[in-house]
Amino acid sequence: MKGILGRKLGMTQVFTVDGTLIPVTVIEVKPNVVMQKRTIETDGYEAIQLGYEDKKEHRANKPEIGHAKKANTAPKQFLKELKADEMYGLEVGAEVKADLFKAGDMVDVQGTSKGHGFTGTIKRYGAHRGPESHGGSKNVRHIGSLATTGRNNGRIEKNTPMPGRHGGYTTTNQNLMVVKVDTTDNYILVKGNIPGPKKGLVVIKTTVKPVKEVTAPELVSYAEAESEGK
Repeated sequence: MKGILGRKLGMTQVFTVDGTLIPVTVIEVKPNVVMQKRTIETDGYEAIQLGYEDKKEHRANKPEIGHAKKANTAPKQFLKELKADEMYGLEVGAEVKADLFKAGDMVDVQGTSKGHGFTGTIKRYGAHRGPESHGGSKNVRHIGSLATTGRNNGRIEKNTPMPGRHGGYTTTNQNLMVVKVDTTDNYILVKGNIPGPKKGLVVIKTTVKPVKEVTAPELVSYAEAESEGK
């Protein structure tokens, strides 16, 4: 497994040479730095810690500065530990760039979903509202009966849909295809949507699904078209 940190920039669309439209999410992937390596001898497991985006030194505390100096780099805004067996050969201080992945790779993208605050069951779970006509019901958007499930009546079952915090969770969209990797402008295009708001931090990892790679679609090259037009 391998992984890298990036930021979600938003969604757009690209076209293949046969005219197929592919909706994609643009992920900015600046170079990551290996900040630390976990070993079985000292930690009981193997993993690497990646750092993303430099932090001004006056905004970092002394432990953060000392931790970064061991990797010969600046303090980082974000740190993430990955059990990346394919990347374990990298040394502390090494850079990990967008070309870690290539078009056709299947990945899982982890992020923090958009927060919606405290919401009711209609918005949170898609529950039906109550009847509004003839003034026969005052229970329009309120939650309905909770303890009449037909089993253990009078007892509220676990996981019963109720009002509460909506969003703001760590979530993962699995089995997404990498459509394009650009190391010049430091971005990766992933087919479909991924969790989180614009500019939200995401982690791109090799998918846990059996198929790790597929044939990448051939995209229309606008650079070639512009050069031919000239």
